[in-house]
Amino acid sequence: MTRYGISSIPKGFHGLTNLRNLRGFPAHMDGDWCSIEELGPLCQLTHLDISGLENVSSSSFAKKAKIGDKVRLSRLFLECTSRIEHDGQLVRDEEGIPEEQQQQIEEVFNELQPPSGLENLDISGYFGQRLPRWMMSTTVMPLGSLRILMMDDLACCTELPNGLCQLPCLELLQIVRAPAIKRVGPEFLQPNHHCHNHSQVGVSFPRLSKLSFNGLIEWEEWEWELQVKAMPMLEELKLGKCKLRCVPPGLAFHARALKKLYIYDVKHLSSLENFTSVVHLDVFRNTDMERISDLPKLQKLVIVMCPKMKVLEGMPALQKLDLEDYDIETVPRYLQDVTPRQLLLDCSLPLLASTAAGKTSCEWDKFKHIQQVKAYAGDEGVQRKWYVLYTGHPFRFETNISRSAIIQAGNERKWLAYTITCTIEDEWPVGRRASTNKRQPLCLRFRCNAYRYLILWLRRECPHCNEADRIAPSSNQWTEAVVYSACTKLVGGRYSRQ
Repeated sequence: MTRYGISSIPKGFHGLTNLRNLRGFPAHMDGDWCSIEELGPLCQLTHLDISGLENVSSSSFAKKAKIGDKVRLSRLFLECTSRIEHDGQLVRDEEGIPEEQQQQIEEVFNELQPPSGLENLDISGYFGQRLPRWMMSTTVMPLGSLRILMMDDLACCTELPNGLCQLPCLELLQIVRAPAIKRVGPEFLQPNHHCHNHSQVGVSFPRLSKLSFNGLIEWEEWEWELQVKAMPMLEELKLGKCKLRCVPPGLAFHARALKKLYIYDVKHLSSLENFTSVVHLDVFRNTDMERISDLPKLQKLVIVMCPKMKVLEGMPALQKLDLEDYDIETVPRYLQDVTPRQLLLDCSLPLLASTAAGKTSCEWDKFKHIQQVKAYAGDEGVQRKWYVLYTGHPFRFETNISRSAIIQAGNERKWLAYTITCTIEDEWPVGRRASTNKRQPLCLRFRCNAYRYLILWLRRECPHCNEADRIAPSSNQWTEAVVYSACTKLVGGRYSRQ
């Protein structure tokens, strides 16, 4: 069954010689049903979708389809049943994909070479190790008019086609879910990369404006040398669900038309720098992202669930910053280093309640320099139920959070300073108005207070412990459970959070 709900077609289909548009044609090969070879006489087709190509038992049947002779064809969709699961991994079974099946599908696709006038090509579910010959640089590229190329669910391909960079009209390239690709080498941009005289080689991807790599879950390395000129007209780039460790310097240097950059679920990528033309940047769920800098034309920045983010700098044109993270306990300090006109903050209710204290909040100094702030938190299944709205000039501060909730949040945050496990790098000011040079590590402050109360209990309960006097300086972190248990015993079962 195909995505169009058709699993087979009776024989005699080849008689429809004036047919222009054919979608969901099943490549059925058994009994009295129509097979792919009956597509041969249909020379007037402009739009053709073929599904179930794994059922074609011989490349000779694919050759008889005469795809290359259909000179009016502008859009072609070639589909095999996907071998990839929703998480991007190859479907796991006892035998995997046999090598003979991979070779067979490669031979079938080699005979499905499109006509030179094709503008839109979509390949889905292909499970050969090597892409078709007509997509590689070893032959003259027949796709001189191709504008759009989309490939998804490439189960076994270990490398991208190295002939695409020669296509003079290619505007959009999208690769989705290719779990076997670990590296994109220089041959992707320059098939003759071994040539030492780069100046004799033309610009690669001369008209490419949109590029998307998503679901290359094992992809770690992208090579692009600075001397290789490529993608001068690239305006939009999306990178998602991969392990890319760094963005190649050639991209930032040569893609001078790049306006929109989207980075989603990219593991190990710690920084983005020197994209001088980007005006819109989205970073979503990048667990190792720490630094974004030197984006002089950036106007809108969206940061969602990037827990290690520490540095924002070199973005003087920034107008709007959207920050979404429901796990953060304080407003990030990096907001003090940028001056957006607008800040949109989606956070947890405790943090929002603390922010609602306004000028008396310990968060105030982090966002007071921003002209307009809109902060929200959900509650009881209602998105953005609570809000804090702030305008700098003229001054206006508004919230629908009650004063009692603000006071309670303040008390909870004071207790938080003495209970939450904290690394030595995290610093809090001593006193509400303390300057930066008077800050102390939170865990050091907490140890001092914990030591003051616990030492009596330790000496009473553990008379044989010779380390009691040194326990506070030697420990880097205390947990709430330990403190609760100790303090409960110390005060005779009475436990206060004040």
